[in-house]
Amino acid sequence: MAKKLVIFVISWVCLFTLIGSKNLLAETFKLNNISVEGNKRLSSNAISNYLNLNLTDNLSESDLDKAYKNIVNTNLFRLVEFKRRGGTLNIVVEEYPTVNKISFEGNTKVTDKKLESLLTIKPRIVLTPKALKRDVEALSAQYKNFGRVSARIDPKVINLSDNRVNVVFEIFEGSVTEIERISFVGNRAFSDRRLRRVVESKQAGPLRKLISRDILINERISFDKKLLSDFYLSRGYFDFEIYSVSVELSEEKDGFFISYNIKEGPKFDLGEVIINSNVIDVSAEKFRSFIDLKSGHVYSALAVQAAISKLEEHLKKEGHEFVGVQSEATKNLNELSIDLQLTFIKKPKLFVDRIDITGNTATFDRVLRRQFRFVEGDPFSLSEMRNAEKRIRALGLFSDVKIKARPSKSQSKVIVDVRVREMPTGSLSFGAGYSSASGLGGIVEYAEKNFLGRGQKLSFGIKTGKDDQLYELSFYEPMFLRNDLGFGFDISFKDNNKLNAAYDSSILKLEPYFEFAIGDKSKLKVDYFFEETDLGNPGNIGSVISGEINSGKYSVSGLGYAFKHDTRLYKSGPENGAVFQIEQKFLGLGGDKSGIKSTVKLAVQREALKEELKLTATFEGGNLSLDKGNSSVVDRFSLGPSKMRGFKPGGIGPRECSDIQCTTAINDALGGENYAVVRLEAQFPLGLPEEYGISAGLFYDVGNLWSLSESNDDVLYEEGSWRQSVGASIFWKTPIGPLRFNFTDAINKELHDLDEAFDLTISTRF
Repeated sequence: MAKKLVIFVISWVCLFTLIGSKNLLAETFKLNNISVEGNKRLSSNAISNYLNLNLTDNLSESDLDKAYKNIVNTNLFRLVEFKRRGGTLNIVVEEYPTVNKISFEGNTKVTDKKLESLLTIKPRIVLTPKALKRDVEALSAQYKNFGRVSARIDPKVINLSDNRVNVVFEIFEGSVTEIERISFVGNRAFSDRRLRRVVESKQAGPLRKLISRDILINERISFDKKLLSDFYLSRGYFDFEIYSVSVELSEEKDGFFISYNIKEGPKFDLGEVIINSNVIDVSAEKFRSFIDLKSGHVYSALAVQAAISKLEEHLKKEGHEFVGVQSEATKNLNELSIDLQLTFIKKPKLFVDRIDITGNTATFDRVLRRQFRFVEGDPFSLSEMRNAEKRIRALGLFSDVKIKARPSKSQSKVIVDVRVREMPTGSLSFGAGYSSASGLGGIVEYAEKNFLGRGQKLSFGIKTGKDDQLYELSFYEPMFLRNDLGFGFDISFKDNNKLNAAYDSSILKLEPYFEFAIGDKSKLKVDYFFEETDLGNPGNIGSVISGEINSGKYSVSGLGYAFKHDTRLYKSGPENGAVFQIEQKFLGLGGDKSGIKSTVKLAVQREALKEELKLTATFEGGNLSLDKGNSSVVDRFSLGPSKMRGFKPGGIGPRECSDIQCTTAINDALGGENYAVVRLEAQFPLGLPEEYGISAGLFYDVGNLWSLSESNDDVLYEEGSWRQSVGASIFWKTPIGPLRFNFTDAINKELHDLDEAFDLTISTRF
C-alpha cells in the first residue's frame, strides 16, 4: 500500500512539472531594444539583421534560440552571448579575425600559386578554425597525390592589430613514396605482367623521376578496379569479381605494395540471342539488324552494353524516346555459354531538368555539355549519360570524371551532376632529337589540348638539324559550329640543305580541312591544300633532277579527302581488328600541275597467347598520275625506314647514275610514281619487369618502288624490283615517347641500294 502511494505522488509531481514547463515555454514577451557589444568590424545594425526578429511581435524563448543560431551559423564570431533584461536584449560578440596575408614556408616541390588555389581562406576574409582545418587537409591531400604521404602541414596564426592575422603554413614535404609492387592473387588466365598493363597505376621503374603514375593515388585505385573489371568482363569472364585491394606501406615507409585479390571464374561464349518487345507499337524484328551480337563469339558485357546503347539510339530516332532495352543473361554451365535476352520496355517519362558541372576551373562548360546528346528539357537516357561519360574521358583533359543523376524537385525530372578533375593539358619542351636520316638536332615544341579552355588543340614546333629546318603550326576545333563537325588547319615550312641529296629544297604547305564521323568506326576528312616548292643550289647531279630544278619554283593546289575505317574503335576485348585508309588529292585547282595522287593502307592486328603476342600485317601502296606538268623528286614517293625498314631514305627505287657502276659522284635517288609495301611483325615481352617498359619484336618487310614519267638511259630500276628485309626491334616506353630500335638485314636488294643495319625512331601505331 505504501509503495502504491509513493508511485501515485511521484506521478502527480511529474505531471505538474511538465504542465509548468509547458506554460513556461509558452511564455511570451516583447523586446523594446537590442544592444550589441564587442563588435569592431561589423555594425550593430548588421548583426541585428542576422537575428531575423520582428520587435513588434510577441516573442518566446524558442524565437531567441533560433536567433542565436542564426548569428552562430554566420561563422563570423568566436563567441556569442545573449542576455535579456526585461524588454532589452544585450548581445555580446567576439569576432573572428580577418586574414591579412597568407604565406608558405618549406615548399619546393609545389609552387605558392598552386597551394593558394587549394585554399578557401583568402586575404580580407574571416578566419575560422573549421576553414583552417579544411585547408590543411586540402594541402595534405595535394602532397599525397604527389606520393608524399609523410608530408606535414603546420599552420601558424600570427596576431596583428585591429583583429587581423597573418597565416603561415609551415610545410615539411618529405620524400616521395612510390609503388614498389603491383601483384594479383587468383589470376590464372592472364599473367601479372599482362594485368599490370591494364591498370593505370604503374610500378616504380628506372625512370621513376620522370613518371608520375608510380605514385599511389586513392582515386586512381578506384579507376584501376574499373579498368580491371572491364578487361575481364569484355573477354568472357562473366563471374569476375575483385574481392579486395590490399595497400600496404613498407616498414621503411618508402614504398607501397598493392595486391588485388580476384576471382576470374570460367570463360563464357555468347549463346542464344533473343530480342522481343513488351511495347505494343514497337517491333523487335525491325531493330535486330542494328546489333552485332553473334552466337559462338566470346561473351562481352561491354559489347552487350554497346548493343543496348545502339538499340536505344535507333529507338529514339524512330520517335520512341521512352522505350528502353532491358537485358537478361542466363548462364549455361554445361556449355559455358550465356544466353542473352533483350526486351523493349516502357521507361518512366523522365526529362532533364538541368546539367550541373563542377571542377572545371579552366575548361568552359560547353566543352563538356556538347559531349551529351541531350540538353535541358530533353528526355533523360541513362545509357546516353554513360556514353557521355566515356566521351568526356576520351577528351584527355580530365584525370577523373564522375556523372550521376539525382531527383529534381519535380518527380518527372532529374538533375545530371558532372564532376571532373582537370589535369595539365599543355606542354612546352626544349631538347635535342636524333634520327638516322638527319642526325642530331634541336627541338622546341609547344602543344595545348585545351586551348583557352575551349577544348581546341594547338601545337607549334621548331625542329632544326645540321642540314634541315622544319616549322609547323597546327590548330583543331573538334566541335565546329557547335556540332560534330571538326575544323582545323596545318601550316608547315621545311627547308633542307642537301639533306640526303645533292640539292636544296624548301616546301611551304597550307592545309585547312573539315573532319566528321561516318558511323561509329569511320571518319572522313575533306581538305584544301596549297604547296609551293623550290629546288635549288644543285651540286653534282644528273639530268633528271637538273631539269626539274631548271623549271624553277612551282606550286600545286587542289582538293582532297581521306577516309579511315577502324574496327578497333570502341573495341570491347582484345584489340583484334583492321584499319582501312584511302587518301586522294586532286591537283589542278590553280597551280602548275594537275592530276591525282592516291595512297591506300590496310592493316590487320591480332593478339594471341593470352594477349602476350601481338601480330600485325600491313599493306600500303600509292600512285601519282599527272596530266599537266611533270612530277618532281619531292612530289614522288620514296621508301625510307618509316615504310621499308633496312634501307636509308632514298635507298631504294629509281636512281640516276653517270655510269653503270654508280661509282662517280652522280648517284641521285629519284623516287617513284608507284610503290607497294607489305610489313609483317610480331611483338612480344622479353620477361623483364613490366616497369622497365621494354619489349621486343621480329619483322619482315617486302616492298617495291617504280615508274617515272621522265627518264633517260642513265636511270636504273625504273621498272621496279622487289626488296626484302628481316630484323628485330626493341621497344622502350619512355616519358618522351615510345622509342623503337631496329636491327635489320636486307636479304634481297639491288646492287646500288643503300641499306641500313640500324635505325632509331619514335614507335607509332598503324
